[in-house]
Amino acid sequence: MQKQLISLIRYGSILLLGFFLIFLFNQLYQFSALFHRLHPFAGYGILAAGSVAVALFAYRFHRLWQPPSLPPLPDTERAPGYGDYSAALARSLPVHPDHPDHSNRNDSARWVKTNLKLLEVDALRQVKQIATKNFFIGAFAQNTSYGTTTSMLNNLKLVWRIYKIHHRNYHIRGYMDLCRFTYESLPLSDFSKEELPSHIKPVIQSAFSNTLASLLPGGNLLTPFFMNLFLAGATNTYLTCLSGIISLRYNQAMTAEDQAEIIAQSKFEASFLLKEIVRECNPVLSVTVSKAVKNAGVDSLDSVQAASEKGNFAQDIVTHLAHSLKSILRENVSVEKGA
Repeated sequence: MQKQLISLIRYGSILLLGFFLIFLFNQLYQFSALFHRLHPFAGYGILAAGSVAVALFAYRFHRLWQPPSLPPLPDTERAPGYGDYSAALARSLPVHPDHPDHSNRNDSARWVKTNLKLLEVDALRQVKQIATKNFFIGAFAQNTSYGTTTSMLNNLKLVWRIYKIHHRNYHIRGYMDLCRFTYESLPLSDFSKEELPSHIKPVIQSAFSNTLASLLPGGNLLTPFFMNLFLAGATNTYLTCLSGIISLRYNQAMTAEDQAEIIAQSKFEASFLLKEIVRECNPVLSVTVSKAVKNAGVDSLDSVQAASEKGNFAQDIVTHLAHSLKSILRENVSVEKGA
């Protein structure tokens, strides 16, 4: 079914392109006919210039669309084509400014591996930066169209940045192939219940490895509310880390063995990076939520009206409790601000 759908899309694209070219050249012919009335050579000149412009646009679009072909990916480092592949990869990679042999580009596998390690540091920095943003987006905008759309755009931006880091020249098809590989490698892209525990495990571990209740000045009553925010943010962060690291490992693979281990290695690295991000974001989230809840509690207690002279006994008790709680919350807020 999937192959038939892809074939249908390709056939439809070719058909639409054919109709577009017919329409374009028909309009160009009619436009050149206007100048042909003034002078025959003027009409031919306009027609030739228009044809050359269309051909030049098609050539430039093809160069932007189609990346240069690389030799077949070798199975191992001892395979016969490993040297040719590393040489072609060296020509396509940008040279990192901190490379020891920055001014002396060569095709050796050692030079390529050193350059890839330096590029990996820059790519991981981008992964952590965007994954941290998606943590707070997932926590505060969970289950909303804004949160889903923003997280998806951030993931596409992350894949694009990793693609730019690993390529001297940018090509549309190369970026689309990277996006497709990354999406197909993510959980639930092709649903399999056997793989879910391995992806849920790091999120749960990062949740219960931190004493959340001790980070909440408001007490344990806020823990369920905070846990809901935290799990949503941690899940969003894990998927972002996984997307970025899968894209990174795909660009850094030099053998078929490396490419076969992308999923397993990406899970491990995404879990490790998730714990690091949670360790930094968890206190910020807990303090922000605690202060917001306390301020909201003070505002809510301010709406409790004072008891009238003819009020009953129950109303007097409610008013007294409201003022007492309001005083306690305001003292806690002032203490935190002073700290």
